[in-house]
Amino acid sequence: MKVGMLTAPMRDVNPEELVAFAKSAGIGAVEVAAAGKSAHFDPDDPGLAKRLADACREGGVEVSSLAAYVDVTAADEAARRANRELLIKLLGVCEGMGVSVLCCTAGLPPAGKSREDTIKEDAAPFFSNLCGQAAARGVKIALENWYATNIQHLGQWELLFDLVPNENFGLNFDPSHLLWQDIDYLKAVEVFGSRIFHTHAKDTEVVAHTKAWVGNQGQGWWRYVIPGLGEVDWGVYIARLRKAGFNGVLSIEHEDSAVGREEGFIMGAKYISQFLA
Repeated sequence: MKVGMLTAPMRDVNPEELVAFAKSAGIGAVEVAAAGKSAHFDPDDPGLAKRLADACREGGVEVSSLAAYVDVTAADEAARRANRELLIKLLGVCEGMGVSVLCCTAGLPPAGKSREDTIKEDAAPFFSNLCGQAAARGVKIALENWYATNIQHLGQWELLFDLVPNENFGLNFDPSHLLWQDIDYLKAVEVFGSRIFHTHAKDTEVVAHTKAWVGNQGQGWWRYVIPGLGEVDWGVYIARLRKAGFNGVLSIEHEDSAVGREEGFIMGAKYISQFLA
C-alpha cells in the first residue's frame, strides 16, 4: 500500500509543482480531480492530461485514479446526461494516461424517490453499461460511499452490486462516512473486500458532549478531519484491508477546515505511513 492524495484542494498548483509537493510530503500517488472547478485538466484537452501524466511519471508519483464525483442520477435530465457523458469520456482519458481506476459516485436520489428505486431504475442500468465500456479499456469503476448518495448504507451497497455484478465495479472505500453513521466500517471491509479498488484516507471527529446535547439527528456533533485526528482506528482498518487482499492507495481527502492545505496533507501522510512500513 501507499499514501496518496486527492488533488482537489490544489487546483491552482501546476502539475510539476504538484508532483514536487507530493514527493516532499511523502505522498506516492495522486487521485486527480477531473470534474468541476477543482479539476486539474479539461477532459476535452488531451494535452493537459498528458502534461500531468508526464509530470507524475518523471517525478515517480503514481496516478492512482481520476476522480469525477458527479451526480449520474440527477433529476434534471440535461445535468444527468452531461454527468454520464463526462464519465464515459474520462474512460478514454484513463486509458490514454494509463490509469486503471475511475472514481465516481452512485448518484443522488431525486426528490421523492427512494434510494432503492433509484438504484434499480437509474443507477444499475447506467453502471452496467459503463462497466462494459470500462472493461474494454482496462478500467475499474470505484464508487465513493458518500452518505448522501444512493449507497448510503450497506444494504444499498449489496443491492447495487447484486444488480451490477461486473468484476470491475467496486468501491473507493471511505471509512469516515460510515463511522458517524454508526455503521461498522471494519465489518464492511470484510464483506466487501473484493470490491475495494481504491480508498479515501479521511477521518471523522465525534464531539461526544455536543451529540449528547443535540442527539444524533442534530448538527455540529461530527466533522471530517485529517487521518489521526478522529475516531477511525487506522491500524486496525489497514490490517483489515491487508487481510482482504487490498494493496492499493490510501488517498488523503483533505476536508479538515481547521488545518491548512499543505499542512493537512503532510500531517495525514506522516500518520498513515506508520502503518504501511
